[in-house]
Amino acid sequence: MPYSFKDKVAIITGASSGIGLATAEELVKRGSKIVMASSNEKRLKKVAQNLIDRGYDVLAVKTDVSIENDCRMLVEKTLEKYGRIDILINNAGISMRARFADTDLDVIRKVMDVNFWGTVYCTRYALKHLIESKGSIVGVSSVAGFQGLPGRTGYSASKFAMHGFLETVRIENLKTGLHVMIIAPGFTNTNIRMTALTGNGDPQGESPRKEKRMMTPEYVAKWILKGIVKRKRNKIMTWVGRFTALFQRIIPELVDYAYYKAMLKEPGSPLAEE
Repeated sequence: MPYSFKDKVAIITGASSGIGLATAEELVKRGSKIVMASSNEKRLKKVAQNLIDRGYDVLAVKTDVSIENDCRMLVEKTLEKYGRIDILINNAGISMRARFADTDLDVIRKVMDVNFWGTVYCTRYALKHLIESKGSIVGVSSVAGFQGLPGRTGYSASKFAMHGFLETVRIENLKTGLHVMIIAPGFTNTNIRMTALTGNGDPQGESPRKEKRMMTPEYVAKWILKGIVKRKRNKIMTWVGRFTALFQRIIPELVDYAYYKAMLKEPGSPLAEE
């Protein structure tokens, strides 16, 4: 039978904006029951109510994914309402932008807590239920999980860690029917660069890139759903990303230099201080 999203129960973290919200919109249009999680309670309630008012089956749960108990409660509330979990989309994320030498270690910890530990916590509590449903775990990543990006040490570290974790979960479940996918969009027009942390932990406040030229969250969301249908292993959404993953193994020094030059050209680049 062709895969259908109808009546599937999906948890989406970071669902109050950007890729998470766009994915929620796509899933409800296809008949899924969705659980939207975000630490921004005010915005979460607003966007969830908008979907409910349009007749969709939605549960909103305020969740700080860096807190283990929040992730446990997210799964418990999902099961209380729907009794099952078919899809977990680990989308919540935060970025940072500073040279490592100029970065407070608390910034690295915060990025790791959200991007890596948030994925670990949600996956841990949802895992047995996803195995029962032969469902899907999705990790929304970046080329930063394949190649270290200068000026973004914490972000790259968190995405590398996410990759290693999810790949291992996939291997451990080769015989259970669980699907695990890592998807790496290109730069996407979301607020992640505005909220990115500087070296002292303050939000960056503005984007160093031309947001209007980037992928839209809606485009990424459609590819997430396509990957679930086809039970894809990894999906790198840009040719630059694909070439990076390939050439990083063949000519790593050249790739390193290319990324250094690219990040150096960003307005206000922390590398320009060298």
